[in-house]
Amino acid sequence: MELRQLHSFFVAEVSGLDLGQKVDAATVRAIWDAIDRYAVLVFHDQRLTDAQLHDFAALFGPLEIGRAAARPGRRRLAIPQIGDISNLDEDNRIRARDDRRRLDSLGNRLWHTDASYMPVPVVLGMLHAVAVPPSSALGNGETEFADMRAAYDALPEMMKTEIDGLIVEHDVFWSRGQIGFTEFPPGEREQYPPSPQRLVRLHPGSKRKTLYLSAHASHVVGWPVADGRLLLWDLTAHATQRTFVYSHRWQVGDLVIWDNRCTMHRGRPHDESQPRDLRRATTLDTGSTLEQAA
Repeated sequence: MELRQLHSFFVAEVSGLDLGQKVDAATVRAIWDAIDRYAVLVFHDQRLTDAQLHDFAALFGPLEIGRAAARPGRRRLAIPQIGDISNLDEDNRIRARDDRRRLDSLGNRLWHTDASYMPVPVVLGMLHAVAVPPSSALGNGETEFADMRAAYDALPEMMKTEIDGLIVEHDVFWSRGQIGFTEFPPGEREQYPPSPQRLVRLHPGSKRKTLYLSAHASHVVGWPVADGRLLLWDLTAHATQRTFVYSHRWQVGDLVIWDNRCTMHRGRPHDESQPRDLRRATTLDTGSTLEQAA
């Protein structure tokens, strides 16, 4: 296993591993150590089945069944813990521009942290590229990542003191509302009520403080809503400056692992007349951010 840093603050390319083969405990520990240091890991030439992706991801913790997979009805993918991050419907046809699931998924183009609207959020995200559209004037479908540890470190000391104890309410319906999508299935709003989260977290692996921001972050608890939203917008603008951002341009066979506790990410536009098929696995945390040290 060899590492090559891709960005001045974070992100490493990993070589020397075939993740489709049995991965031993020492290798899992080495990958965890790399995640704690770099937050985002990039593996190339990993041709994994969904079952192999599931089994590899499960080495790092229990796996989430995401919001889309939890809905009733047919799915394109057989394993519920494998998220379908694609523009394809249940019959492998490209979704229409007005398809509700497509419109819902466009919220992923906002800077966000996965599932921060859940009482116990997630830890690792893993995306595996199965089909990638060709380059186009519309964009290349990159995924961008922002280092929230470096962003926190760069804040003025007075700002760090001001925000360190703040609690923020996260709400998936707030994030989707920002792009004008409000058509959710009956009962889904009740199934996913807002959740409070710390604005500043202590990352347990690196022992570094990190901002915990997301498009799901609606307002600061105990503040007037307008003041809280302005603060969150300012912090997000700070944290997503190009100096803190890595843009990953996908190739078939890529697997990218990121730590949701100390990064944000967003998808970028692409030619939606062509298939784009990525598969995601996500590991669950063991407790609320409110239970963890700030």
